[in-house]
Amino acid sequence: MTTARTSLIVAALALTFDASPALGQQVDLAGMWSATLGNHEELPLRGDPGVEVGEYVGIPLNDAARQHAETWTPTMHSLLEWQGRPHPVTYAMRAPRPDFRMGAIVDPKTERLIAYTITGLFGRADRTIWLDGRPRPSKYAEHQWQGFSTGEWIGGGLKVTTTHIKYSFVHRNGIPLSPYAVMTEYYWPHGDLLTLAIIVEDPVYLTEPLVRTSTFRRDPNLTIPALQPFEVAEELPSLEKGQVPAYPLGTKHPEYAAKHNLPFEASQGGAHTMYPEYAKRLEELMPASAIPSASATR
Repeated sequence: MTTARTSLIVAALALTFDASPALGQQVDLAGMWSATLGNHEELPLRGDPGVEVGEYVGIPLNDAARQHAETWTPTMHSLLEWQGRPHPVTYAMRAPRPDFRMGAIVDPKTERLIAYTITGLFGRADRTIWLDGRPRPSKYAEHQWQGFSTGEWIGGGLKVTTTHIKYSFVHRNGIPLSPYAVMTEYYWPHGDLLTLAIIVEDPVYLTEPLVRTSTFRRDPNLTIPALQPFEVAEELPSLEKGQVPAYPLGTKHPEYAAKHNLPFEASQGGAHTMYPEYAKRLEELMPASAIPSASATR
C-alpha cells in the first residue's frame, strides 16, 4: 500500500505539471514572494502556539523517530550550541512567515539562466537552485542546512531536488530528520500566486513520503531585512556546563492528547493515521459521548 500511495502522489504531480519535460525555461519565478496568503495552512503548527510536545499527528514517522521526539524538551533550544541554528531547508519554506526573494543568476556570456537564489529564510540559510545540469556532489560532501539543490523545468513549473541536508528536524518538537533525507519540490505559478508542493523522503525516520503544500503571493513591496547575526546568550544560568536538557528514554507525552480530547494512540502519528480509513479506528477508540452526532454537525 505504501508503494501504491507514493506512486499516486508522484503521478498526480506529473499530471499537474505536464508529463513531458521542457527543454528550457517556461516561466519567470524571480521576484518577491509573500507568505501572507498561505500562512494559514497548519498555522497552529507554524506560528502561535506552535507544534506541541507529543504532537505527531499527520507525520509518517517510525518508532525510532518517535522515541527520539519523546526525549525532546523546548529547553534544548536555549543551549548555546543550538541558539544559532537556522531552519533546515525541509522546514524553512513552511516556517512562520517564510517570505523570500527569488533571484536569477544569469550567465553573462550567454544570458542563459543558470540558477535561482532564495533569500530571506530564517537564520539566512539561503539557497541556490542550480539549473545548469551540474552533477550532484559526492555523498561524502559537506551537508548544509540548505542542502544542495538542482532544478529542471517540467511543463509550466519548476521541479527541485535537494540532497546533502544536515541532520535536523521535521517539526520543532523533536521529530528528527536524517542526513539521508531527500526533498523534492514543485514550484507552480498561477499569475501572481505560487503553489509550492514539498515531498520529503527519509529512509531512516519516515515510513512514507511527507507531503506538504504552501501558497505564496507575488509582492513587489516586500523587503528582505539585512542579514543579522544570531546573538547567543546564556539563557539558562542554572544549567551546568555540558548539561543537555532531555527527557529519559521511554518517556511518554500524553499531554497533547489529553488537552485536545484525543485518544493517545491517535496523537502518536504514523502513516496509518494519515488516511481516511483511520476514521473508523478513531470511532472505536473514542467514547460515544465524544463522537458528534449527524445533527450536531449540520
